[in-house]
Amino acid sequence: MMTITATAEENPFSRPFDTPHGTAPFNEIKITHYEPAFGKAMAEHQAEIDRITTNTVAPTFDNTIAAMEHSGEMLNRVSSVFFNLLGSESNDEMMEISQRLSPKLSEHSNNINLNEALFTRVKAVYDARHTSGLTPEQIRLTEKYYEGFENSGATLSAEGKEKYRALSMELSKATLNFGQNNLRETNAYEMLLTNEADLAGLPASVTDAAAAKAKAKGREGWLIDLSAPSYIGFMKYSTRRDLRQKLYMAYNTKGVSGGDYDNRELVRQIVNLRLEIANLLGYASYSDYVLKNRMAKNATGVFGLLDRLATAFGLVARDEVRSVAAFATEMEGKQVDLQPWDWSFYADKLKDDRYGVNDEMTRPYFELEHVKRGVFGLATSLYGLQFVPNPNIQVYHPEVEAFDVLDEEGKFLSVLYTDFHPRDGKRSGAWMSSFKSQYIQDGIDSRPHITIVMNFTRPTATKPALLTFDEVETFLHEFGHALHGMLSRSTYETLSGTSVYRDFVELPSHIMENWLTEKEYLDRFAFHYETGEKMPDTLLQKIIDASNYNAGYLTLRQLSFGYLDMAWHSLTEPYSGDVRDFEQEAMARVQLLPVVPDACMSTSFGHIFSGGYAAGYYSYKWAEVMDADAFSLFKENGIFDRATADSFRRNILERGNTEEPIELYKRFRGREASVEALLKRSGVN
Repeated sequence: MMTITATAEENPFSRPFDTPHGTAPFNEIKITHYEPAFGKAMAEHQAEIDRITTNTVAPTFDNTIAAMEHSGEMLNRVSSVFFNLLGSESNDEMMEISQRLSPKLSEHSNNINLNEALFTRVKAVYDARHTSGLTPEQIRLTEKYYEGFENSGATLSAEGKEKYRALSMELSKATLNFGQNNLRETNAYEMLLTNEADLAGLPASVTDAAAAKAKAKGREGWLIDLSAPSYIGFMKYSTRRDLRQKLYMAYNTKGVSGGDYDNRELVRQIVNLRLEIANLLGYASYSDYVLKNRMAKNATGVFGLLDRLATAFGLVARDEVRSVAAFATEMEGKQVDLQPWDWSFYADKLKDDRYGVNDEMTRPYFELEHVKRGVFGLATSLYGLQFVPNPNIQVYHPEVEAFDVLDEEGKFLSVLYTDFHPRDGKRSGAWMSSFKSQYIQDGIDSRPHITIVMNFTRPTATKPALLTFDEVETFLHEFGHALHGMLSRSTYETLSGTSVYRDFVELPSHIMENWLTEKEYLDRFAFHYETGEKMPDTLLQKIIDASNYNAGYLTLRQLSFGYLDMAWHSLTEPYSGDVRDFEQEAMARVQLLPVVPDACMSTSFGHIFSGGYAAGYYSYKWAEVMDADAFSLFKENGIFDRATADSFRRNILERGNTEEPIELYKRFRGREASVEALLKRSGVN
């Protein structure tokens, strides 16, 4: 294995990594390296900025915009490693470091964004952008830098700048605390079962995993926690309604039960700080501030989509809930007052009764290694990509695998890291990120290092990792984001890969999910893990037939999150009331199941309170309209049609943020997206 050579005094972040493809030398990095590296990196970055501002030559694209674009190399190096690992391989010491770093990084960012001399130079290039011979991509980059300064208070008075500086630092700390509270409370909860009667209804896949989890922690019995495979499996299969309720309440009262991890005050603090920043910059609400640089453009555009989908799917969703409630009553032989902790259980039983298919029937055909070949193989069919394991690339955990991604001619395109299973220190959910983004400098195309992180079912002592249908779908989703990063061909890192509008970034991920209900695709990798036999045609057809099961319910559930996000970020006055009351009112229009007074989603809604989706959660539905419309072209031309795939790659995946997304989409599709394809795919049209 190639490793960097460093003396005892050297910090591995102090210079470019001497490793395969310049990947992070995880074996060499110690926790004690981070803070000194950040300190040195910020100082170096500030010195580079000072050289730009003190340049006596008139501002040009090269000496101002490009110089800024290529500055902060060491800071990018240490930040990408630290913050990726803070989500996927964290511990108390990492969290404490992040608390100390947060105000320093905010101050460093503000020192740049509020630098009057720097903004003066940027504005000069911006004002002359159409008359100074710049390429379209250079114009786009200049505009993004100018908008970034404008959005960060550069046009404010001296007093306003100081106010912005204080508010942004406070907001950074609050969002960090929110996420860490959520992770700690999630990791702290355990439901240890010691009586076999408590396992009633659970399949072997759930009990084996629970036993392995207990054993790993030196406990006797079966351990259920709030990680996705554990929580979802128990809620779907357990016949013990009392335990389902107990687990549901643990999951849905995170951050709202008092104690050290209560996030209610942080929710109020975050939305009020965002509102104050928006007001300071001249906007009535935070959503107004955010949406001006989105495809939706404003709150009217967002609510127009949410309301249209709520109307289109509302009757269907309520019929679905009535069907599940009636089935529950019939199944139990008595009236069942359907509660949220009952939904997964009875909905799954009705699906099995109606279509003859459930996760335990399909799991044996979704063994992780087969699924990896299927997912990677789709990229091979569409784009000619090859995925070659590279054991010489260091990884941050033994379960992580690294691949060289090559094009059809064997030319290197990207590094891809895969991290599939839950563990302490990894936050919940699934995501794609990058340790290094793509860019071109001095004629050299510097290729990206992409990571996809999931929380999938673990292997047990007797079985390999057998995934649920939803887990396979999640894999495809995150892999779509990865393709967006890996195939990027932009000149500038700021515009490359997934650095696009939030309501456009989900298109490459959503579209990948469509193949999973295509028989021609499933036939390629859905083999029984023991016998090697293909999934029977009858089972394949059942999966396809059931693909729209409860589509209305799932749509309204997603819309409820979008309405909640927009409610918090459309406030025009500071909020000091009860978080749960606010949430219940925001979601009322699309509420399908009884409200549980003590439950609260906002206090664990990391996407909007500690992630990047504030005033942007609607993006999932916005992108769903586009992905259904885009995939309809594949359906017309053939789901593996290379010409269609090449067009999607050339016009969407490679282009990043180099043009307005609507123009990129129209170039691929020949027109704007229509909602009709989504309605047709969902069976409501």
